[in-house]
Amino acid sequence: MTLIAVWCRHKDDNVIGIGPHIPWHISSDFKRFKRITQGASIVAGQTTYESFPNRTLPNRKIYVLTFDQNYEVSDKENHFVVTNINDLKDFDGTLYISGGASVYKLFMTSSSDLMPDIVVDCMYMGDLDPDLKGPKVDITPCIEALGVKYRQMSQDYIEDNILTRVYVKKGDFVDQSVMKHIITAIENKG
Repeated sequence: MTLIAVWCRHKDDNVIGIGPHIPWHISSDFKRFKRITQGASIVAGQTTYESFPNRTLPNRKIYVLTFDQNYEVSDKENHFVVTNINDLKDFDGTLYISGGASVYKLFMTSSSDLMPDIVVDCMYMGDLDPDLKGPKVDITPCIEALGVKYRQMSQDYIEDNILTRVYVKKGDFVDQSVMKHIITAIENKG
């Protein structure tokens, strides 16, 4: 199994949301995420899952991490309820971690079996949307783990005020086809 975390955070405070909202609207950020995860399997928390348009992302299998064993997904053929993160330890293939903050923190601070092999760290360099109200949601513990347990493996990519870097867990070898796919998806701005 190859685990990849993909996030976009604010440069100054590691904020990824204000209340249930992403506090910036950069279309290239959404397009990059789409290119990286197209045709893949992703894991998302219940709140993140519910924020997807129509509770789905086309051409992806979605594993919804929730405490609710009776949670209803919108597509029973391609979406699956997971109530215990350890159930993903034997996942066969590549799994992209797509948020929210509690899901990122679970993986980034878990046992080494579930720590992402690769992290796509996107950092928004602009200002947060001042009109959004609610608590700021940050991933600071993830960024602290990134600084200690990972090394940068890519150049810096900058597009539309978002700096993107790819990191690999120290001491790990990663599937080169997965790494190539991620780099190609970042570089292909179409």
